[in-house]
Amino acid sequence: MNYREEFQKINRKLVERYSKLDDTEDFWTYLYKPLRPSIRINTLKGSLDEIKSMLEEKFELERIPWTKGEGFFIKSYDVNFGQLIEYSLGLIIPQEASSMIPPVVLDPQPGELVLDMAAAPGSKTTQMAQYMGNEGCIIANDAKQDRANILIANLNRAGVLIAKVTIKDGAYYAKYGDTFDRVLLDAPCSSVGMIRKNFKFAKTWSLGKVYYHSRLQKRLILAAYKALKPGGVLVYSTCTVDPLENEEVVDFLLQKSDAKLEKIKLPLKTTEPILEWEGRKYNEELKKTVRIHPQDNDTEAFYIAKIVKPL
Repeated sequence: MNYREEFQKINRKLVERYSKLDDTEDFWTYLYKPLRPSIRINTLKGSLDEIKSMLEEKFELERIPWTKGEGFFIKSYDVNFGQLIEYSLGLIIPQEASSMIPPVVLDPQPGELVLDMAAAPGSKTTQMAQYMGNEGCIIANDAKQDRANILIANLNRAGVLIAKVTIKDGAYYAKYGDTFDRVLLDAPCSSVGMIRKNFKFAKTWSLGKVYYHSRLQKRLILAAYKALKPGGVLVYSTCTVDPLENEEVVDFLLQKSDAKLEKIKLPLKTTEPILEWEGRKYNEELKKTVRIHPQDNDTEAFYIAKIVKPL
């Protein structure tokens, strides 16, 4: 099967645009493939080894190398999490493997004040609470009431005790200048990475959505950076591949502030960041950011930048 041609039947403009970004057949082949199921063991609810032993009675597990030992691929496509007692009890969190990277890079510590600017449905929030050992405070924000309700349910099931849920436009937090030790902005995006979950993301993709999200992301990243303490860390991430939503947004922040980028070092295969796109040239510092295409690690596509505010 020619997977590029299959996508052309779904959305020709999608194929035209991203063939300019990645012209390999592997890109379209892996974007077509279903995602490998993956979970995070929730050590807020029990011992990692004990929960892992319970799971190994039902599934073959493969450790996800870029997590802190708690992330696993499940070697079975026939997994219904809703029927698993471990899920109902909050012992495991279903979470896509590449989506576990931003909290690992952020590395929140016990006792810190952390802002999760676009938190729903909450898998990354629960991951951060786990790393913090339920000590400190996470402001878990989402702009929409219905998404916030899902966020609250997921935080409760996971046993997160340190999250305060707010329902605000993320840009609201710009008023809290130099306040947070760490900020995660896992930004709303055009979701090209999520095509592997559901082809509706391919059908509904449009360049207009890319431009809309790029404008929104620039507004949010400025607010996130303002809210960050000097010496603090901001992680910006998306589950899409478009340079206008990734490198361009981080380049915009570098132009508008004194932000610095730090190199991300994890056991990952990556694609080179884009330093020139549609006549725009981006800051060479963007080489320090991480661009992941579906074929790199057989995951969703993702983009991650680690940003620090100088003291």
